[in-house]
Amino acid sequence: MKKGIVTLLLAAVVGAAAAFAVVKLSGPDVRQGTYVSASEGGAPFRTVSLSETDYPDFTYAAESAVDAVVYVKVTVRDFTRTAPSSLFDFFFGYEDMPQERERVGSGSGVIIRPDGYIVTNNHVIEGASKIEVTLNNNKTFEAQLIGTDPATDVALIKIDAQGLPVVPFGNSDNLRLGEWVIAIGSPYDLRSTITAGIVSAKGRSMPNYNGEFKIESFIQTDAAVNPGNSGGALVDKAGNLVGINTAIVSQTGSYSGYSFAIPSNIVKKIVSDLIDFGSVRRAMLGVTMRPVDDKLAKELKLSSPNGVYIVEVLKGSAADEAGIKAGDVIVAVDSAKVVNASAVQEQVNRFHPGDETSVTVIRDGKEKVLEVKFKGTAAENGSVDDDGAVAFYGAKIKEAPKETLEKFGIDHGVEIVSVGPGKIMDAGVSEGFVMMFVNDQPVSKPQDVMNIIKKSKRAVYVEGMTPYGRVSYFGFGL
Repeated sequence: MKKGIVTLLLAAVVGAAAAFAVVKLSGPDVRQGTYVSASEGGAPFRTVSLSETDYPDFTYAAESAVDAVVYVKVTVRDFTRTAPSSLFDFFFGYEDMPQERERVGSGSGVIIRPDGYIVTNNHVIEGASKIEVTLNNNKTFEAQLIGTDPATDVALIKIDAQGLPVVPFGNSDNLRLGEWVIAIGSPYDLRSTITAGIVSAKGRSMPNYNGEFKIESFIQTDAAVNPGNSGGALVDKAGNLVGINTAIVSQTGSYSGYSFAIPSNIVKKIVSDLIDFGSVRRAMLGVTMRPVDDKLAKELKLSSPNGVYIVEVLKGSAADEAGIKAGDVIVAVDSAKVVNASAVQEQVNRFHPGDETSVTVIRDGKEKVLEVKFKGTAAENGSVDDDGAVAFYGAKIKEAPKETLEKFGIDHGVEIVSVGPGKIMDAGVSEGFVMMFVNDQPVSKPQDVMNIIKKSKRAVYVEGMTPYGRVSYFGFGL
């Protein structure tokens, strides 16, 4: 009898323990908080436990950020020349007077400081003769251009106002794939339009067909973005600015499911430079890179096809002085892992010339950490190198030699002897161009050019001869 009672008690204890185990495995795992795996009828399944804050509710983010996103209207003046209207005009001459034409465009912008600083895209305000900003309360202001950075497509403008609502900067590095975000802007002049989507990818770049120097590490989302959204805000659920909407990929010109934003960490550094220095002080590592694929990873005996392979190291560059060599694979910059060239650019772009950080490379199968002191992309304007050439917005200029002047039939000029990343390259000017007039004043030597630039307030306009002997013009904003 006693033996039977003991058996029943043991069975009850075992049954209770089994029931407790089933409940624990089937219910939410408090320790992990997000999901647990269990088994039911021999088939594995997963349950998810989400808190209320994990569900997409954009009301706070939308209501707190919408007042700080503005409508930007730009006016661009074009000058065109008329062709001969008849054979008589063609043979006997006609008055070739330039005709002025105005074009109006629009985009969006984001207020980042209560005293009127607004960030937008460079392509929104490029070439504008007039910029107007309309707030969400329908007040309109004329804006002043503070500075631009074509390499990242960021521009900074300012209106004369105080106490404005702002969108605080968030940390774009903390964005996760699949995280909800909202885009705010004025597509097709529909002011303060809000759309939602998820982060589809990070570190995206797009084909560069015109050869311009670009720094791209876009956040890709599926939030609906259309013409007019450019320069608007990409905001996380907490109402923080995590990106500036800048582009879409579409065969029709309208939204097709892909949109791209400049990460806020890049934007923050660019606008800080424009406010503090008037131009972007960009660090340069000095390497040529290519992605690491499976084939290359096997050849180099890498554990994974991550990082970037160094094809070439520029002599005298920051990378060269730090000991980075061709054949190395960069896997981290400032302790942040990098899986492609865009990620390397994004990390390097956060530094100024003179800043120091660590770069982790794999060489001969072993990991090495090297200390790098960054250099600038170009010498300071007006500085003179060993050959006597003067630095000029990424280019180098010299007094045009006598042979060149005779070749073109001119008696004065300053030759552009090399072109690197900077305003001259962005203007599409090539080596061999001879500047004859800067802001309508004749120039014969580099110092003439620099003296005129110092007195210029908004823009520089240059007239000269191309290497092929044709009269040409170019200009850029200061």
